[in-house]
Amino acid sequence: MRIDIITVLPELLKSPFEASILKRAIEANLVEVHFHNLRDYTSDNYKSVDDTQFGGGAGMVMMIEPIDKCISALKKERTYDEIIYMTPDGETLKQGIANQLSLKENIMILCGHYKGVDQRVRDHFITREISIGDYVLSGGELGAAVLCDAIIRLIPGVLGNETSALTDSFQDNLLAPPIYTKPRDYKGWKVPELLFSGNLPKIELWREEQAYLRTKERRPDLLDE
Repeated sequence: MRIDIITVLPELLKSPFEASILKRAIEANLVEVHFHNLRDYTSDNYKSVDDTQFGGGAGMVMMIEPIDKCISALKKERTYDEIIYMTPDGETLKQGIANQLSLKENIMILCGHYKGVDQRVRDHFITREISIGDYVLSGGELGAAVLCDAIIRLIPGVLGNETSALTDSFQDNLLAPPIYTKPRDYKGWKVPELLFSGNLPKIELWREEQAYLRTKERRPDLLDE
């Protein structure tokens, strides 16, 4: 998989990809992540990427020309399965979306800034708009990092245990069940005895029941889906 990220702040984005699972995935050639500074595609001496909005109003708008130049240059090199715009009014990121995108070969992500991008960018270039929640950030970079993490960890070979991602919260619309590790007894707080029984079918049934109960208590809306 290859992910190209268009941003005006590449330095803000790089650090999450220089540590932990994302770094290992890149070093193992399981994924390529490239950052493209939108200011490199501007045509004036000030490297302007934004201007005032027509009709008046507060806030600056990202101009279509540098975005068009950047996207067009990238599309000359390869075909993209999705060109994603990170925006608060996009579809809310859920596990199912991450699952879908993890199967793609080439993805482009545009990070918004200021009041957003010229609507013509969304009309003519963007194939999917994604939000990480009902709140507004100062830019789309952190949202893009969240999206990339959610996608990359699902690529075969990224996680040490291939089945780990399949038991995450939100797979099958359930939250993950309680989990335990050593010590078996800590300050009198004990791990359920069933987990030491060696009876794997009963343990799996217990986990399914606990996942359902936790979801019913904390996120009943998931059960409606």
